[in-house]
Amino acid sequence: MSVFGRIIDKYKETYYIPPQELDDFAETNRIHLLVVSPLLFLFGILDLLAIILLHHSELGNYVTSLVYFGAFTIVSLFSCLYSKTIKEGKKKGRGLIVAKNVPFYILMFFSFGAGLYNFYILGQHFNGVMATFLTGFLSLFLFSFSPLPFFVGITASTALMAPGILESFGLTGLADTILVSILMFCLSLYKRRTEKKHLLLLNKQKNHLEVKTFGNFTIIYEGKVVHFSRTKSNELMGYLVYKNGTSVNTKELISVLWGDRADSTRYGSSFRNLIVDIKHTLAELEIQNFFIAEYNNFRINPEAIKCDYYDFLAGKPNSLDSFAGEFMSQFSWAEDVAGFLEMKVMGES
Repeated sequence: MSVFGRIIDKYKETYYIPPQELDDFAETNRIHLLVVSPLLFLFGILDLLAIILLHHSELGNYVTSLVYFGAFTIVSLFSCLYSKTIKEGKKKGRGLIVAKNVPFYILMFFSFGAGLYNFYILGQHFNGVMATFLTGFLSLFLFSFSPLPFFVGITASTALMAPGILESFGLTGLADTILVSILMFCLSLYKRRTEKKHLLLLNKQKNHLEVKTFGNFTIIYEGKVVHFSRTKSNELMGYLVYKNGTSVNTKELISVLWGDRADSTRYGSSFRNLIVDIKHTLAELEIQNFFIAEYNNFRINPEAIKCDYYDFLAGKPNSLDSFAGEFMSQFSWAEDVAGFLEMKVMGES
């Protein structure tokens, strides 16, 4: 095998994560984009308004700036709306994972391009370099991604700006830029390596954490039933398991637990107590990365558990036979799901 082939194999062994194992990270990217994109959209709108209000009599001189911030608002709005609509759709499995990650990669590469636009078209060298670095570090802190496309983006941006950086900031400035770019790439490798180790630990935990949904809903850890202090904590977890890793906001959960007319004003305190109960119970048992709370959205990580319902959906051998017509039978909202599963069994027969 060639040296290049050995390098590729070593990279895959250390950093590569199969796409089918990235669903949890993809959902995190989607949720984070729902927070980051509106902020970037607001930033673009405010800058556009500032230019229009301050320079309305000479807008012809600010076309390049209007294009820059106009494109920024459009891409940010697209990222937000697409991330919101992709929550549930026709795509499943790998297709859904790719769809959830698409807006992040678009926004990341657009932001790298925005740094170059700032640098060369607007002639703002410092702002161009800062935009590139902010893109890199925000991506590292908030999102999960493959190091290779990140490497392409940061390397291309640095290489294209290098002559201008040398001219404006001297050799020291160029050296600092290259060093920061190398540091960001190394951090992306470290981040991906950490994520891969995390998945390996989850796979070990999965052998001990099981969720049964056919019949009564039950969580079993190391052969013992997990008991929460509050009855509705169990129902909340059951609904999140049914949602199969999709994030659910507080309003929807309160509606499920206390009825369609329930609102967060009246039941907000009770709901927060359920969240505390769930977190405390799972923490005491040292169950990790199963229940996830992000920006007032809640979900479970399907990769952290064994579950008869998930085996059923995946069409695994004998999974259809294990369904006897009951699905989380202690919860009224689960009756419709049981009907759907029965129809699926009849269709497979």
